[in-house]
Amino acid sequence: MVNSAIVQGRTKVLYFESISNPTLAVANIPELSRLAHDKGVTVVVDNTFSPLVLSPARLGADVVVHSISKFISGGADIIAGTVCGPANLVNSMMDLHQGALMLLGPTMNPKVAFELSERIPHLGLRMKEHCHRALTFARRMKKLGLKVIYPGLEDHPHHELLKSMANKEYGFGGLLCLDMETEEKANRLMNYLQNYAQFGFMAVSLGYYETLMSCSGSSTSSELNAEEKALAGISAGLVRMSVGYLGTLEQRWSQFEKALSRMQDSGVFKN
Repeated sequence: MVNSAIVQGRTKVLYFESISNPTLAVANIPELSRLAHDKGVTVVVDNTFSPLVLSPARLGADVVVHSISKFISGGADIIAGTVCGPANLVNSMMDLHQGALMLLGPTMNPKVAFELSERIPHLGLRMKEHCHRALTFARRMKKLGLKVIYPGLEDHPHHELLKSMANKEYGFGGLLCLDMETEEKANRLMNYLQNYAQFGFMAVSLGYYETLMSCSGSSTSSELNAEEKALAGISAGLVRMSVGYLGTLEQRWSQFEKALSRMQDSGVFKN
């Protein structure tokens, strides 16, 4: 589909997420890059969901972008982004007379840049724990009979693809999804997780040291109509969960079980 959509001589950029938001589909970065490069198209990959887990530049991407506000910052207190690319691209963007950075002004506040420089050294440690807990929770949730979407699970359709591309020591990402089927069930579960069990917070961000949850269909993907959501695989009850690392893993898991038990007792959800 991508190959047929590229119009040689007119298409300039192929832009995609390494791991998609919120459905956690994994892009075949080497193959997509090959298709694009065969037709003279620049490949831009958004790697916000998988810093260190994936290295798109090593897999064929020309440019890699991140929302730094997420995992790289880790503190949910900074709004920033980054464009990583070859020197000729970055220098052209910084050109005094014609550069987009000079004309449009997205230059990072130096205090923010300094704070980020202090956080990046421990990004690797944070990502390993995010990913470890996400995989552990996904496996346990699946055993409870919940419908879990996580590319670290062997039954995920893109598990082997991600495994073949990933930097081995960092796991499969810090996000998982639970499909609760309806928005009402999704909101009820998140309410219990936040307000009854103190498992995490309802918020549309991710990559924080606390677990953050959102019902994607009615929040970050609410601009899509029903047909577009169905095409993207976003069900009304899809809960996107960014797994944090505060507290012990077992403490957090007991909080999840507590909320799930309360939900079952209410009769809204039956395992």
